[in-house]
Parts: sequence; structure tokens; C-alpha cells
Amino acid sequence: MAHADTVWDSLTGRDEDTRHELVFSNGIFRSSSTICGIGADDRAGCAMLWLLKDLGHSLLITDGEEVGGIGSNWLMDDPTNADIAQEINREHQFMVQLDRRHGKDFKCYSVGTDAFRNYLLRVTGYTEPDRFSFTDIVTLCRDITGVNLSIGYRHEHSSQESLSVEEWQNTLNLCRRWLSNDYLPRFSLTKPN
Repeated sequence: MAHADTVWDSLTGRDEDTRHELVFSNGIFRSSSTICGIGADDRAGCAMLWLLKDLGHSLLITDGEEVGGIGSNWLMDDPTNADIAQEINREHQFMVQLDRRHGKDFKCYSVGTDAFRNYLLRVTGYTEPDRFSFTDIVTLCRDITGVNLSIGYRHEHSSQESLSVEEWQNTLNLCRRWLSNDYLPRFSLTKPN
């Protein structure tokens, strides 16, 4: 999963100073603006999800993550979505969100177990710096575990936001290898760790 919104959505088209060029130098994308970033959080995740679409897994793109997870909360709490909310947690082994800063870490927040974290260390080689904060998987994962993987952006929510193509490509390749396996174990979330 990924989220379609960026912190820059409300600025788009407001004045001339918010317009910018995408600059690529030394393997890094940046904005030419001193006001707006590039929106790699989470355009980079949406692009990666698009490239992973042929692996046969369910795909989910939410909206409103940057303003408190509006889309994921609506999806899980609105009674008209009860069948989708149940399917997410009944039919899937775990959830992978592609919306994490840096290049080689992951976060499970409150929706990981020790067994799932050990599995992630083994299959990704990434590490978990801490368990603080939240993102959409915290709302979406009620019965299954979830992870948010690094996709190479830094300085999100600032005009200095950047995206390392090498780190983004590394996570893309890792996900292709990992998620193309015929067998992926199920990790139930019996209680948050």
C-alpha cells in the first residue's frame, strides 16, 4: 500500500512561488523551489506500487494520510466498508506500506510482533530504528501485522525533500524478490508489541 496525498497538495497552484522544477543530480531528485518539496512522500511509494502490480497481490492507495489518516480511518470505520475492512485482515498474510524515509529501515509501529520483526530482519536486512509515530497501517492492520519500508526519501515535508534513486531501486528490487515467493507466511496480530 501507499498514499496518494502529499503535504504539498494544498499549496498547488496558489502562487507563482510554489511552482518548481524537478532537479536530478548525482542520483538524487530534488525541487528547484525554496518553498515546495517534490512530494516523494508518498509519490515514490505510489510509483513503486505501480511497478509491483504484476506480482498478484492486493494493492491499496489511500488518501489523507498526511492529515491524520483520513482515508484509512474512513475505510476501516465506515459501516459501508465493513466487507473491505474484513477482507484486508482476513485474506492477507501481512501488509506492506511503501512510505518510509531513509534507505534501509522499516517500522512496524504498534502492528508488529516479535516474530514478524525477526522475519523482516531476515528477508529485508533492514532495521527498525524505533516504534514511535503512526501511519495508515496502524489503522488498517487489526488482525494482521504490518510494516512500512524505507523507499529512499529524506527531509520530507520540507523544501529540501530529496529522493535517492539508488535507495528507491533497492527497495523495489527487494520487494520484487521477496513478494514474488509462492509462499508468504501469515503473521497474526494477537496483541500489539
